[in-house]
Amino acid sequence: MQPPPDETRRDAAENAQWSRPECQVWTGTLLLGTCLLYCARVTMPVCTVAMSQDFGWNKKEAGIVLSSFFWGYCLTQVVGGHLGDRIGGEKVILLSASTWGSITMATPLLAHLGSAHLVSMVFSRVLIGLLQGVYFPALTSLLSQRVRESERAFTYSTVGAGSQFGTLVTGVVGSLLLDWCGWQSVFYFSGGLTLLWVCYVYRYLLNEKDLILALGVLAQGLPVARPSKVPWRQLFRRPSVWAAICSQLSSACSFFILLSWLPTFFKETFPHSKGWVFNVVPWLVAIPASLFSGFLSDHLISQGYGTITVRKLMQVMGLGLSSVFALCLGHTSSFLKAVVFASASIGLQTFNHSGISVNIQDLAPSCAGFLFGEDFAESSVVGVCLGGYLIEATGSWACVFNLVAVISNLGLGTFLVFGQAQRVDLSPAHEDL
Repeated sequence: MQPPPDETRRDAAENAQWSRPECQVWTGTLLLGTCLLYCARVTMPVCTVAMSQDFGWNKKEAGIVLSSFFWGYCLTQVVGGHLGDRIGGEKVILLSASTWGSITMATPLLAHLGSAHLVSMVFSRVLIGLLQGVYFPALTSLLSQRVRESERAFTYSTVGAGSQFGTLVTGVVGSLLLDWCGWQSVFYFSGGLTLLWVCYVYRYLLNEKDLILALGVLAQGLPVARPSKVPWRQLFRRPSVWAAICSQLSSACSFFILLSWLPTFFKETFPHSKGWVFNVVPWLVAIPASLFSGFLSDHLISQGYGTITVRKLMQVMGLGLSSVFALCLGHTSSFLKAVVFASASIGLQTFNHSGISVNIQDLAPSCAGFLFGEDFAESSVVGVCLGGYLIEATGSWACVFNLVAVISNLGLGTFLVFGQAQRVDLSPAHEDL
């Protein structure tokens, strides 16, 4: 007697999971990949002032260049998750990294092609945004399929710490290169390192035949697998799925509001403060906080605490407590306290990696990348723009941090009430509910 199809798929999924040594190698590799993703992402902000001087950009034109990344970034979230679910997240990541690394390295050349410097830079940043938009949805898909449930939180938190590390690397090394060798060297640095990482992954970690097959499938536009057996209609009827989407959306909005506006807040509120303090300290705090949150989450589950209980605890820290410190930012006149509050808020937000980001993988590992893309798509643009509108309309920074608190607690409340951790992407007859 043959086992039911869903049990067969479960067995196949377990066989596809990485062994402990494989998981360690891939975790380190993806941590470096996330670091390089952010190195390339923040290269333009680091170089904007120098480039504006060279090309005669005003503040409005510089703002167009900076925001153009998000124009592309929000368009490929769902595509990245879908491709990751279908052909494998590692292949999507490698293909996109090879392209965004090449464009980043070629940016100085593109900037000097013709006289339309602004147009060429906007075009290149939109392209990089399009290519980087697939990364985190594909990463979510990959980890949901290859990492054991008991290790997902620590693995995702470790890989996610690369975003803070990459911001630090470009902020420190990029600033030095900017002073010593000019803004072109910063692009060469981040793009070149990305291409070296791509060569390593291609040579040592991926099956060449599978990669070539994936390329051929994408080029021909053919189905990459049999039609999905995920019960989509049933999936989106689940309150737990919508709770995950709302919570992830709120965490992304809160993060990007702080990421985008904190430097301006410090410059305007404390004009005589040293920039390296508020640009470096919060991200130094965020790296160990992210690693600790993943360790704590997996440890609590291994001690017998319910998965959903742990996920909700992580969200209380990542959305609830972090929003308290964000509120404090708007009501302090002390630079030292402001740095402490900002560091605490940014650091605690990394607990979302062990909460909602992993919960999406708990609910639907077969389509986690797609769901992550659905959650994340427009949040970066909407949150940042709304924050800017409030600053312009009220002239008060307190209202911006109030916005962070409201968005965070709406997502937290929804997740605390409706969040679940049982898998829901199986057919009704075989659900573990």
